[in-house]
Amino acid sequence: MLRIGDLRPPDGAVKKKRRLGRGSGSGRGGTAGRGHKGALSRSGSKKRPWFEGGQMPLARRLPKKGFSNYHFRKDYQVLNIRDLSRLKDIDEITPEILREHKVIRRPGPIKLLGEGEIRTVLNVKLHKASKIAIEKIESAGGKFEEII
Repeated sequence: MLRIGDLRPPDGAVKKKRRLGRGSGSGRGGTAGRGHKGALSRSGSKKRPWFEGGQMPLARRLPKKGFSNYHFRKDYQVLNIRDLSRLKDIDEITPEILREHKVIRRPGPIKLLGEGEIRTVLNVKLHKASKIAIEKIESAGGKFEEII
């Protein structure tokens, strides 16, 4: 019977660790493969992968280029049509109602997307909606109104 104490890796799977600094007869004595002097021969010294020996780094040598819309973008909270099915006996959907029923938790503009099905007639007043979401709401007999 095989016991957990008898388990061992197959032959050749585990390589022996190179033992550094164990005398000149080992072939890795003295400086232990680190060379002579310099920062990398000292303990605790690391060379970061992006370090270029003190020369001006590539990221700073190249000119700045392009434009980022990051600071000016509008960050919408995404809401799907299937999430509206959780709201029972409500015929008008507004951001306040969504926060009250904890469907949306953060403040800010809300965008309605068209994933899921809707069977009830709803009047939805949100900041934005996809074309498919508007089609689904209108095909169920409701209407979408964009608020600012």
